[in-house]
Amino acid sequence: MEMGFVISDELLGTVVPIVVYWIYSGIYMCLGSLESYRLHSISDEDEKNLVSKRTVVKGVLLQQTVQAVVAILLFAVAGSEDGASALQSTSFIVLVRQFVTAMMVLDTWQYFLHRYMHENKFLYRHVHSLHHRLVVPYAFGALYNHPVEGLLGDTIGGALSFLLSGMSPRTSIFFFSFATMKTVDDHCGLMLPGNPFHIFFRNNSAYHDIHHQLHGTKYNFSQPFFVMWDRILGTHMPYSLEKRAEGGFEARPRKELKDD
Repeated sequence: MEMGFVISDELLGTVVPIVVYWIYSGIYMCLGSLESYRLHSISDEDEKNLVSKRTVVKGVLLQQTVQAVVAILLFAVAGSEDGASALQSTSFIVLVRQFVTAMMVLDTWQYFLHRYMHENKFLYRHVHSLHHRLVVPYAFGALYNHPVEGLLGDTIGGALSFLLSGMSPRTSIFFFSFATMKTVDDHCGLMLPGNPFHIFFRNNSAYHDIHHQLHGTKYNFSQPFFVMWDRILGTHMPYSLEKRAEGGFEARPRKELKDD
């Protein structure tokens, strides 16, 4: 009798994005030595950030643990797909519709939550400011958040995008891996030539870098895919990329920033 171990789509949908996060951020950290493509110098990364990388790693692991538990519970409630529904989900048009719907839902949820975290002084001081201790973002710090923010923003936002898009657990493996890669890219601090994320999305590492700068925290709340809500609601801050004398780039706001 042959014994086999079958890994369910639900488990893969939980584990794969976590593995993707550390592999993809690891690649970017290796590329971080390319000073000519950095938005901040290596010395700025060490001197301006208000939290150690060791603490960041522990915080991200905590958030991913919470996300994994919630995802397993979500899949259990949603139920497992049977073979017929799995085959129906392979339609390219259906997959595109589900991906776009999930992207729009996730963007909408995260924009309004993110903006409220800034506008509510209590939430910013006690919750969201944790993420902004990374004045100079880097790849594996992308998910460094307060556990409450991680639960509200990423976990619940991800659950809503999964449920409202109607995607299957198998499709969610690819969507959440894609969303994870995009989030890591937004925080990588690099402007690499030919980066497909920068070609297809205006919301990129330079766009989000403006938000992390001390004078830009009232702008560019959109994440992780589009910039539509920033444009519609007047929080869009365009930028220009200027070459630094010592090498690399600097993202500079094109409009005057308001202090109030």
